[in-house]
Amino acid sequence: MFLASKIFWLVAQPLSLAFLSLLVGVLLILARFRRSGSVFASLGLIVLFLSLFTTTGPYFLQILEDRFPRPSPPPTELSCIIVLGGAFENVVIASRGGMEFNQAADRFIETVRLAKAYPAARILVSGGDGSISGAYEGDARASQGFFDAFGIAADRVIREEDSRTTFENARYTRDLLAANRLERCALVTSAYHMSRSVGLFRANGIAVVPWPADYRTSGRVRLGFDFTQPSLNAQLATTAAKEWTGLLAYYLLGRTQTLLPQ
Repeated sequence: MFLASKIFWLVAQPLSLAFLSLLVGVLLILARFRRSGSVFASLGLIVLFLSLFTTTGPYFLQILEDRFPRPSPPPTELSCIIVLGGAFENVVIASRGGMEFNQAADRFIETVRLAKAYPAARILVSGGDGSISGAYEGDARASQGFFDAFGIAADRVIREEDSRTTFENARYTRDLLAANRLERCALVTSAYHMSRSVGLFRANGIAVVPWPADYRTSGRVRLGFDFTQPSLNAQLATTAAKEWTGLLAYYLLGRTQTLLPQ
C-alpha cells in the first residue's frame, strides 16, 4: 500500500496530470483521433491553468487550515506532545550532515515552545523514513540533535521510528502511548494536515488536542485569478490536492470514520 500510494501520487499530482493529459492528447491527435485528443489536451491545459494562475490550490488548502484552530484558552496541563515527522530534509542531511529543515519546520519549533510551556509533558516524535528507497534517517531519529540543542532532556523524548505514512503514525503511536501510560496529548502537525491526522488518531482510539502549526495561507484567500506567483500557486495546489486525496482515500478504505473530522 505504501509503495502504491507513492507511485500513484507521482502520476496524480496536478502538474504531472497536466503533462500526461497533454501528452496523451498530442499522441491521439497525431494518430488522427482528433476529438479524443482535443479532450485530453484541453483537460491538461485546464489543470495547468488552474494550478498556475488561480487561487484554487491556496483556497482549498485554506479550508483545511481553518478547520482546527489552536485551543483557546490553552489546556492547563498536558501529559505529552505528539509531533508528526516530515520537517527534516533527510536526503540532504544524509549527504551533508548537520540539521536541515523544510517548510514544515514550524512543527518542531512549536513543539519546543510547548515543551517549555508544559515542562512535565513527554514529547513523542512519530516519523520513520518515508522515502521509497528506505535509505535515510526518519524524523524521529534526526530530531535528537534538535532537541538536545534546546536543552530538552533525552529521556523526555519518545521516538517512534517505523512509520512511513500518517496511518502508521497513528497506529504505532497508539502502542507507545499505551506502553508509557500517556493520555492527554497535544497533536502538533501542519495545519493543512490536521484533519487527516485527527481522523486517523480518533479511529485508533486516541483523543488528542489539535495544535496546528506551519500555516501556508493567509486565511483570507478567495477564489479568483492570480498571475503574480505561479510557482507558489502550483506548490500550494499540489499540497492541497495531495491532502484532499489522502482524506478521501483513507475514508473510502475505512481507515477514518468521517471524510472531514470536526
